[in-house]
Amino acid sequence: MERCGAMSVGEVAKRSGVAVSTLHFYETKGLITSTRNAGNQRRYDRKVLRRIAVIRIAQAAGLPLTEIKKHLDAIPNTPISVSEWRELSSEWHAVLTERIATLTTLRDHMEGCIGCGCLSLTDCPLRNPDDVMANAGAGPQLLTISVDNVAEE
Repeated sequence: MERCGAMSVGEVAKRSGVAVSTLHFYETKGLITSTRNAGNQRRYDRKVLRRIAVIRIAQAAGLPLTEIKKHLDAIPNTPISVSEWRELSSEWHAVLTERIATLTTLRDHMEGCIGCGCLSLTDCPLRNPDDVMANAGAGPQLLTISVDNVAEE
């Protein structure tokens, strides 16, 4: 016997505006859960709709699913309350502020230098003589240094 209020995967997809395959993907990533009925079909509680909405908002903000899952795992698998939403949005605000600073720095420095990866043979010998940035490690060291300085301010 099915629980009252349980929704099929098709109903959840229609109500949430996401594809059935996306629901399956979210479930494999541990973002949402379902139960199985006697016919082995997925059934979801209605509370999953708010959880999916939060996931979609976070994805639209550019948060990776691993970050979303980490935060969702910290709250009970019940409908997300106003206070839980405030806590999530506060935590994500800090993450997004950091990402905005990183992207702003990247945008503002990208034209002159890719960050010594090295894609500019004419500029990098001036900004990175004798490849001294190699001692700092792999990747875009000049941009990373700039981003770190911005984040500390």
